[in-house]
Amino acid sequence: MDTDTSYYIGLMSGTSLDGVDVVLADIQLPHKFTLLAAKTYPIPDKLKYELLSLSQKQQANELDLYAHLDVKMGQLFAQCCLSIMQEQQISADQVFAIGSHGQTLRHYPVDEYPTTLQIGDPNIIAQETQITTIADFRRRDIAAGGQGAPLVPPFHQALFSDKKNNRAILNIGGIANITFLSADSSDEVIGYDTGPGNGLMDNWCNTHLNCAYDTAGELADQGVVVQELLKQMLADAYFAQTYPKSTGREYFSIQWLENYLQNNCSNNSSLDVLATLLELTCHSIANEIKQLKPKVNEVLICGGGVKNDRLMLRLGELLPEMLIASTEKFGLHPDWVEASAFAWLAQQTLNGLSSNLPSVTGANEEVILGAIWQA
Repeated sequence: MDTDTSYYIGLMSGTSLDGVDVVLADIQLPHKFTLLAAKTYPIPDKLKYELLSLSQKQQANELDLYAHLDVKMGQLFAQCCLSIMQEQQISADQVFAIGSHGQTLRHYPVDEYPTTLQIGDPNIIAQETQITTIADFRRRDIAAGGQGAPLVPPFHQALFSDKKNNRAILNIGGIANITFLSADSSDEVIGYDTGPGNGLMDNWCNTHLNCAYDTAGELADQGVVVQELLKQMLADAYFAQTYPKSTGREYFSIQWLENYLQNNCSNNSSLDVLATLLELTCHSIANEIKQLKPKVNEVLICGGGVKNDRLMLRLGELLPEMLIASTEKFGLHPDWVEASAFAWLAQQTLNGLSSNLPSVTGANEEVILGAIWQA
């Protein structure tokens, strides 16, 4: 292996289920991170449907479906790794490790028995690629008393900290989360899930507007915001919780939305509901950023939400005194931040370094995340 390079692969399949993001990066301690290649591979429609079904509670034959999907996702992840290696002419013996987040199905960090569940069998990934694979990153933090999420803030800190500006790194996937990086390096890093990102909007488009998502926010722009519905949703108990906190699709689901729609929107169109869901995402994010101390100067956005022009416009209107920009302006394309983070986390694990932040997750101590499946 070339001693001047340390190749790692990162895999991310988020709550939006819009594909598997794969990155190939050269990562060397302490701070070198070079993105070499990145690509999104589609999730087959049938598999996506099965994942969405299993993400909802009380489905028939859940255990059988879980077991089958664990294998299918492991096979898909392995094939994605092999594909990007072939395209980049990289062999297995050149890659130190694969970091796989897995596909989240359940996330119950404050349950009587706190847990989180990601599938995509790492045994299959390691076996089919012949590359050491690191996965199951979240449960060690939960075992240490944390939320198991978010885990990307340490990577944000390594890449995006700035000595002059207080920055919020905003990831808008199915769920939205923020990382606060103070210009004062002695301040603790803060990070947590703010609530829904694209997930509720995508679900509504899929079930009521015959499309997978709202391209650039064009459909939401045709609707009228239902103010009473927005007010009631923003009064949900999750938004009043203090951090550390995390959530997922199993909470902010279509069922959650239907509970609010029962007493609202009898005279409103599906486009009006979509417009209101976009406002919910923007207001819930902006409300959290406004209360961060010291005051945020810059908001760097990554994830699929950066492609929603209407959403980006509304965030700018709600946060007029802050610079709103894509992470691409600061060195890393917004599509690849999350997958890059899990390549970085794999490198931390392989080097025996802790990579959770107790100030973010609420864990009792710093711990080494992830389990290792040797090649």
